[in-house]
Amino acid sequence: MTQAIRILGIDPGLNATGWGVIAQDGTRLSLIAHGVIKAPAKAAMARRLCFIHDAVEALLGEHGPHEAAIEDQFVANNPGSALKLGQARAAAMLAPARAGLVVGEYAPRLVKKAVVGTGGADKAQVAAMVSVLLPGAKATADDADALAIAICHANHRNSQRLAS
Repeated sequence: MTQAIRILGIDPGLNATGWGVIAQDGTRLSLIAHGVIKAPAKAAMARRLCFIHDAVEALLGEHGPHEAAIEDQFVANNPGSALKLGQARAAAMLAPARAGLVVGEYAPRLVKKAVVGTGGADKAQVAAMVSVLLPGAKATADDADALAIAICHANHRNSQRLAS
């Protein structure tokens, strides 16, 4: 008999950081919780990053995940936007890393392929498949993406361990 593990998925963003916690027991996945962290838009950058970090840290205490996963940064057309996204990603990633959790990093195309079957899926397709794979999930946009990242990690975690 296997013991279920909890996985925290994180879809980083400076304005909205999606999060989702799932349990994996063998091949069975179940929804624990999901939501969106909204940093104060008018606050200074340092305050916004602290808000994201503190919120992820609180999620660790509340849900007790064993592992975490985060979407890897993609190169945007705007270098300034890419830099800000990278800062939000680092703020979100730091809390589980400091807590000693394995933190898987996944490219957006791989996440979409793991959940929908194609790397070119749009947000609506991802949200629809998340609700099929995790009955009861009423996630949209950022939290659906975070749950998809957690599902991707559940599908790839053993191969990632072998590679590291």
